Amino acid sequence: MRKSNVLSLTLILILLLVLLHQSPFLSAGDDLADLDELLSIDEELESETNTEALKPSEAEILKRAQRVVLGLNNENAKKVINENELVLVLGYTPWCPRSAELMPRFAEAAMRLKEMGSEVLMAKIDAERYVKAAGELGIRGYPTMILFVNGTGRSYTGGFTGDEIVIWARKKTGHPIMRLSSTTTAEDFVKGYEIYVVGLFEEYEGTEYEEFVKAATTDNDIQFVETKDLTIAKILFPNIGAEEHFLGLVKSEPERFEKFEDSFQEEKILQFVEYNKFALVTTLTELNSARVYSSPMKLQVFIFAEADDFKPQQLLIQNVARKYKSKIMFVYVDSSEDNLAKPFLTLFGLEPEEPIVTAFDNRIGSKYLLESDITPTNLEGFCSGLLQGTLAPYFKSEPIPDAGGLIEKVVGRTFDASVMNSPENVFLEVYTPWCMDCETTSKQIAKLAKHFEGQKNLKFGRIDFSLNEHPKLQIDNFPALLFYPVGDKSNPIKISKKLNLKELAAFIKENMRSEVNNGVSSKDRTKDEL
Repeated sequence: MRKSNVLSLTLILILLLVLLHQSPFLSAGDDLADLDELLSIDEELESETNTEALKPSEAEILKRAQRVVLGLNNENAKKVINENELVLVLGYTPWCPRSAELMPRFAEAAMRLKEMGSEVLMAKIDAERYVKAAGELGIRGYPTMILFVNGTGRSYTGGFTGDEIVIWARKKTGHPIMRLSSTTTAEDFVKGYEIYVVGLFEEYEGTEYEEFVKAATTDNDIQFVETKDLTIAKILFPNIGAEEHFLGLVKSEPERFEKFEDSFQEEKILQFVEYNKFALVTTLTELNSARVYSSPMKLQVFIFAEADDFKPQQLLIQNVARKYKSKIMFVYVDSSEDNLAKPFLTLFGLEPEEPIVTAFDNRIGSKYLLESDITPTNLEGFCSGLLQGTLAPYFKSEPIPDAGGLIEKVVGRTFDASVMNSPENVFLEVYTPWCMDCETTSKQIAKLAKHFEGQKNLKFGRIDFSLNEHPKLQIDNFPALLFYPVGDKSNPIKISKKLNLKELAAFIKENMRSEVNNGVSSKDRTKDEL
């Protein structure tokens, strides 16, 4: 096991024990002095966490990792920033779960940077306890990382593992590339990095090399490495040929090696990296979610399934994904992970009991659902339609309800038949369960419907917008009242929610049509709210 992995696991264990001993229900009078030292290990805590189970070397690594992070407060923060050329600050709060996850990784990165001889000073500040200093540093949320270069701050834009923090910090402080000059260092490098970009150059100069350096500096996430030795390059990228200039991307299986075959220009190198850095099917996690969402690959296929259900489908999905490599991103989401899966599934109104496949075209904001079994033919046809733009967008809908009732229940699947294609004038109430005013409005509309019961050429409908969608129903304020007159259903009249029952009844009588008059009512009207 890599030392960094051992360290990460150890740090997380210690952190969890700290959190268990620090109850969230401490009274205001409790001593909070130790909270700022959440990354430090004192003798009492060391005895409580049974450090005898740790190897001495691991315990020493842990201590060193924590101690190289400088604690900031209201008194020293400004001085530390002003007196040091490079300072990477982590703003956190003890109660923030994301802070708790990030702090041990930050400490690991601090130790590694120190061992590499980096000039970057790593510091942390409890932004809730030291509000004044945190505010002066520009820390507004938790956790926040800011790199100060000669006192000027720039937001952190890298990943959130220890490795990614190290890579970003080095890139932004003048060390965007690691140069390898021996087979031993190359072998050690391969063991320590799962993904990297390798460049082979006869000389570290020239236009192609300059573009390589620019790309390495601009990229935020991936370690770039260079060499002039073909033997060393073959350790990094075994399939390399005897080329004057070579660039390749190495990543996790199953598609491990990707060769760059375009001209050496910064923009093209970065595009190559962005479109090829993910696996054939990327597993969505908290750590990589931001990179997935921000990917330039705007066509994305998401597979939702629990782990045991996904495994039998994995090879099938990978084979299809290989045909659309660099054109469509494939993402697997464990549907048992509510924090990752639920936001997506809510968009579709689904609670799947078996694997499902969805897709997004983020260029136009459309979503799609594979409504057939997951087979190679069905999945490939779905992806082909997504790529060609021939798929029908998916709009979520409740099941088709039983007919009848004083106020007809309208759902996404019946909106056309019940409203747009209805031969009657339609008074539609659009609501959501979380809308505070919707219940009062619903009671008023029920009275109105009762008043007009039996009226020919008029019906009342109600639709729950949180569970139903339709391309011709675009609402952003609830409740919404719409009147669809006979002969002009494509131009519904928006009705003010401030009208009382008498005024609503008068409105209906005034705008209700008994026949189509070339699309114009008996009285001029406006689309504006009444």
